[in-house]
Amino acid sequence: MTTNLQITPKAAVAPIAPNGPEFSRIVLGLWRLASWQMTPQQRVSFLEQALALGINTIDQADIYGNYESEQLLGEAIALAPHLRDKFQFVSKCGIKLLSDNRPAHGMQHYDTSAAHLIASAEQSLRAMQIEQLDLLLIHRPDPLMNADEIAGAFQQLQDSGKVRYFGVSNFTNSQFELLASRFPLVTNQVELSLLHMQPLHDGTLDSCQRLRIAPMIWSALGGGSLFRPLHEQDERGQRISTVLASIAAELDVSPSAIALAWILQHPSKPLVLTGSGRIAAIGEAVSATTIMLSREQWFALWCASAGKNVD
Repeated sequence: MTTNLQITPKAAVAPIAPNGPEFSRIVLGLWRLASWQMTPQQRVSFLEQALALGINTIDQADIYGNYESEQLLGEAIALAPHLRDKFQFVSKCGIKLLSDNRPAHGMQHYDTSAAHLIASAEQSLRAMQIEQLDLLLIHRPDPLMNADEIAGAFQQLQDSGKVRYFGVSNFTNSQFELLASRFPLVTNQVELSLLHMQPLHDGTLDSCQRLRIAPMIWSALGGGSLFRPLHEQDERGQRISTVLASIAAELDVSPSAIALAWILQHPSKPLVLTGSGRIAAIGEAVSATTIMLSREQWFALWCASAGKNVD
């Protein structure tokens, strides 16, 4: 079922950490922006419709769309400058891809040196045609990560007014704790879905709840795998999809909204990134913020994914 956008509530906005930025619980993920084949004016319309749904946060990364996604967003911002003050801007850096758009890169690798972090943040600002990032994340853990050097780069970017807050993405608890011992971090952006439940059990979400920081969740719908026809799914996917459909029918909402509500209900208060260029799908994500599953419904989905009952 497709949510009627006229009755879809607006996404709630709240601090993601003590004294941290205020982000909407549904975040507009633009990693596929380059593949949506929108004109600049269509991008403006898409952003304005998301804003009307209460979404005030945009997630980007320097490498998205072969280093083109931030520039495509910037073209829209240039057409509608008022949007600069309406959105909170998040970007990520620390990965160097082989790309025609970065001919100096000799091989794909991680780089969390101070010089690269500062240059990447400044390039993101230029590409998106904004003056400040609200949040900058280290995109992936770097085995050569020097916590003191990174903290120095963060401090320089903050002192210059180019970045307000900092966090990480895909970090283990020990990696997070190391960097957080040198500089305050406000989030860890990690993969979580009914097809990828590890953060529930490896301490990632426990750590977020202990620190009272909200994790940001990517691939919350398992890359769309949960919504392929049943005959195209493996046994686990079939179990999950069947339970999703049953609960969705009970509550008269879409299965995708149930899958997102399952994540949003965690007490660490996750933020969920979208990945669709369809505003109807964004509306369904927003509607998930109002769905409260019973404990039996929540655990029915957990058990379907785990392939066993709780002990």
